Amino acid sequence: MSEMRRVTAICNGTVVDHIPSGKALQVMQMLGVNVGRSNPISLVMNVPSGKVGRKDVLKIEDRELTQSELDRLALIAPNASVAIIRNYSVAEKREIELGKELVNIARCSFWNCITQNDREPLPHKLRVVSSEPLEVRCAYCGRAQDMEELAGSVI
Repeated sequence: MSEMRRVTAICNGTVVDHIPSGKALQVMQMLGVNVGRSNPISLVMNVPSGKVGRKDVLKIEDRELTQSELDRLALIAPNASVAIIRNYSVAEKREIELGKELVNIARCSFWNCITQNDREPLPHKLRVVSSEPLEVRCAYCGRAQDMEELAGSVI
């Protein structure tokens, strides 16, 4: 039996594939995709994948993700693949890279961190301690960051 296509093709926009199963809503939050007032979005969750077992797929019409948005995406889906679609075909593939340091991507989640003080205009720096499993710590206070909270504190 052939696999039925679950979501139609888009004319222009971005397709984020191979998102870890169940993480697409976090990806949307981290990218600042507001369902109520944004471009059309197609979301498929927990579908079979030969590459990773199960995955989520996100299609955002008429919007091309920037490199800084891809840097944010690396926090939740570092192995996702991103395709920019123009006129119904893949115009380019973009790489997601999880660097060693994330500057002004997200705020430290610790309430007493110096970066939470508006009178201390420091850049928000997070260090990637480990990529498997993902561990991110604030460069200033050293606190480990919770990925759920981090998704909500994107700059």
